[in-house]
Amino acid sequence: MRRLARIQGVSKVYPRLSRPRERFAAFASVLAGGSPRNGAHVLEGIDLELFAGESLGIVGENGAGKSTLLKVLTGVIRPTTGTVEMDARVAALLELGAGFQPEFSGMDNIRMKASLLGLGRRELAERMDDILAFADIGEYIHEPVKHYSSGMVVRLGFAVVAASRPELLITDEVLAVGDESFQKKCIRWIDGFLNDGGTLILVSHSMYLVQKLCKHALWLQDGRVRAHGDAHTVVQDYLAWHESREVERKTEVTRRKGEHAIYRVDAMTLGDDADQDAAGVLDEHVINVPMGKDLDVELVLHGPDGRVPVPMFGIVRNDGTPVYGAAADLDQYAPETLSEGVYRFRLRLPALALMPGRYQFRGHALDPEGLRVCDTEEREIRVTGACNDLGVVRLAHEWVGPDE
Repeated sequence: MRRLARIQGVSKVYPRLSRPRERFAAFASVLAGGSPRNGAHVLEGIDLELFAGESLGIVGENGAGKSTLLKVLTGVIRPTTGTVEMDARVAALLELGAGFQPEFSGMDNIRMKASLLGLGRRELAERMDDILAFADIGEYIHEPVKHYSSGMVVRLGFAVVAASRPELLITDEVLAVGDESFQKKCIRWIDGFLNDGGTLILVSHSMYLVQKLCKHALWLQDGRVRAHGDAHTVVQDYLAWHESREVERKTEVTRRKGEHAIYRVDAMTLGDDADQDAAGVLDEHVINVPMGKDLDVELVLHGPDGRVPVPMFGIVRNDGTPVYGAAADLDQYAPETLSEGVYRFRLRLPALALMPGRYQFRGHALDPEGLRVCDTEEREIRVTGACNDLGVVRLAHEWVGPDE
């Protein structure tokens, strides 16, 4: 089987340039013909072979080195160490708009891009109708590219690449920019391209596309190869890693709160917890409050250093819209001391003006300076009642007649 690409021991280091001394050292190394010694290691020790007819998906987090690897493969940048061998007619769609001259019209850019991809005048003339039909941007083809939307730029670039009939297509997340109908058109074209023996390298954050279009996958993490093999296996390992990292993140957030918080919420009570079925809805996690009724809130905070934490109350609608907030220190409220380091704050919202619906009631424990939220307790409340008014709160009002 014919080998189209091989990279061995490829690393890429970008020198650090934030300080004058670092910029001078980087400039000196360039003059000496050497490589940067200290810097950001974007790629490290990458080995890869790609054969005709294969399809490879490259996955990884932002900053993992995916785009840099594609630029090394296409010769846009040179590796710091290692070798790159290419033996194929390559077409690449890397950065949005790369290779297009914004002041030129779409038609002029087609001619320029086609010549860069090796298409002669006769070949371009034969394929021009196909390019224009694939791009489908109408009369904008005669306008400067700087007037195009990002989706139109992708349409034009992909249309020229498709017409060039490459042996190896390299694309970096460009399918995420176009509209849905164009994405489907591109996917159908790539399916046909692969069925005809074409070779594909695809970078995407869509695991669906990687599994649909690619037989193999490469997982990059911190510039190194974490896994390489069957696309389905690599994708499942990558997704499982993401899930485990999300669990770790939530565990860390929990560890910093609750009993481990410097200043914490020991308890929060809303209304009469003994009578929460007044609305006829059995849900132990929801506090039912009739509209227009007083709502009493009690917050017990703990401070380990003898200083009083700052309490803050907040109400947020279930769609995330902030409704109201109040902080005790701004109202110069003095709490009740229950025991050493334990303080009780009580708040009353008379004649609750919230419109019927569901809300999140939040109690926060801030540091004594009121600068940092250390702990949060959250309860859902259901405001019950019938009201034809609109909005979040019901303001007292009356309609006034012409004679009043």
